[in-house]
Amino acid sequence: MRYLLALATLTCLLVIVGCTTSPPTSTPAAASKAAVSPVPSPAPLVGGKVPAVDPSVHVFLWGNAATTARDLQLARDGGFHWVKQRFEWRNIEGKGKGEFEWNEPDRIVDAILRAGLRIIARVDNQPKWASSSIQWPGSGPPDNPKDWSDFLTALATRYRGRITAYEIWNEPNLDREWGGKKPDPQAYAAMLKSSYQAIKSADPQALVVSAGMSPTTDTSEHAIPDMEYIRQVYAAGARGSFDVLGVHAAGYKADPCADPGMVAQSPELTNFDPSSPDLRRVYAFRHVEDVRALMVEQGDSDKQMGVLEMGWTTDARPGSAYAWFAVDRDQQARNLVGAFQCARQMWVPWMGFMTVIYIPDPAWTQQDEQYWWSITNPDGTPRPAYTALKGLFGSST
Repeated sequence: MRYLLALATLTCLLVIVGCTTSPPTSTPAAASKAAVSPVPSPAPLVGGKVPAVDPSVHVFLWGNAATTARDLQLARDGGFHWVKQRFEWRNIEGKGKGEFEWNEPDRIVDAILRAGLRIIARVDNQPKWASSSIQWPGSGPPDNPKDWSDFLTALATRYRGRITAYEIWNEPNLDREWGGKKPDPQAYAAMLKSSYQAIKSADPQALVVSAGMSPTTDTSEHAIPDMEYIRQVYAAGARGSFDVLGVHAAGYKADPCADPGMVAQSPELTNFDPSSPDLRRVYAFRHVEDVRALMVEQGDSDKQMGVLEMGWTTDARPGSAYAWFAVDRDQQARNLVGAFQCARQMWVPWMGFMTVIYIPDPAWTQQDEQYWWSITNPDGTPRPAYTALKGLFGSST
C-alpha cells in the first residue's frame, strides 16, 4: 500500500509494499496449454457475489516453495477464505511475446486450491520487451495495449474456474505505479475495459476488480487523490468494465470506526497535513464509505467493493516515515479486529472480501518496511494481530 502524505511544505511519498516485486523464477517454460494437475476448483460464487466482509490476506508464495504450505495453512487456520497473490506479467511472459513460463504459477494456483482458499490475482508490471521505457521498465502500462490483453487472455484461459478474481494493476493514481508518467485516469479506464473483455472472454465467471488506489492527499503532478481519480475513470466510461471496485483502506492513527469528518479536523490524526478537510478524510479507515458514496452516485449501487489492502504498521523506528502513526503490536491487533467489527456493522452487504496485509515474505527482515505491517513473523510464528483475527473469524463461523 502506498500513501502520499502531504505535509506542511513537503510532499513525502510513502511506500507500503503490497507493491514490492517478486523475483522471476528460473523454472523452464512449460507448454502454453500444458495440462493442469487435477485439483478441485472453488465452488461458483452465489449470484456472482462475494460473501459480505469476507476475510482475505495477502501472501507471498512466488519463489517460496519451501514455505508455501506453511503460509497457506496459516491463512486457512486463521479463518481467511481468500488469499491475494501477485502474478506479475514479467514473471510469466518475460522472455518474449507468447513465451510463457507456467511452472511457478501452476504450482501456486494448485497449492492455494488444495488449501481450500480462493485466489485474488494481482496482475501488473510489464516485461521489458513490452515497454520502451528505460527508467521504469516494470511498473507502467505497455507500449501496445494488445500485448497486455493477450497476456490476460492466456492467463484467464489457463486458470479458468480456478482463479476467482483478478485485480487490474495497483495504485495507478501514483506516477511511480504508472511508468513514471503523470497518472492518467482515461488511460487506466481504457486498460480496465480491455482487461475486462480479455478476462471475461476466457472465463466469464471470473471477477474483474479495479485497482486499489493510494488514499493520497497529493494533488501535484505525481498523484491524483483516489476520489478524483475514480470519478474520472467513471467519466471515461469504465462503469461496465469491472465487477468489484477495489479500494485501499488506510490504517493510520485514528480508531478504525472513527468518523472521517472528525478525523479530518484533527491535526494530530492527520500529521498536520495542510490539505483541505475533504482530502484529509483519507486518514480514516472509514474513508471507504466516501468511495462507496461515489459508486452510488455513479449508478453502481448494485456492485460490491473489495478491500485489497488494509493494515496498521508497528514501524516506530527513528527516521521512519511511518513513525507518526505507528502502533504497538497489541494495538495493531485491536485495530484490525475493530475494523472487521465496524465493517460487519456498517458495510453489509456491499463490502465483499477484505484483504489484510501481510503473511510476509519469508525473506523480509526488520530493514523491510513491510515487515512492520505483517500479522505473522517471516518464520511463520504468529503476532498478536494474527491470533486476534483468528479468534474473531473463528467465533463467526
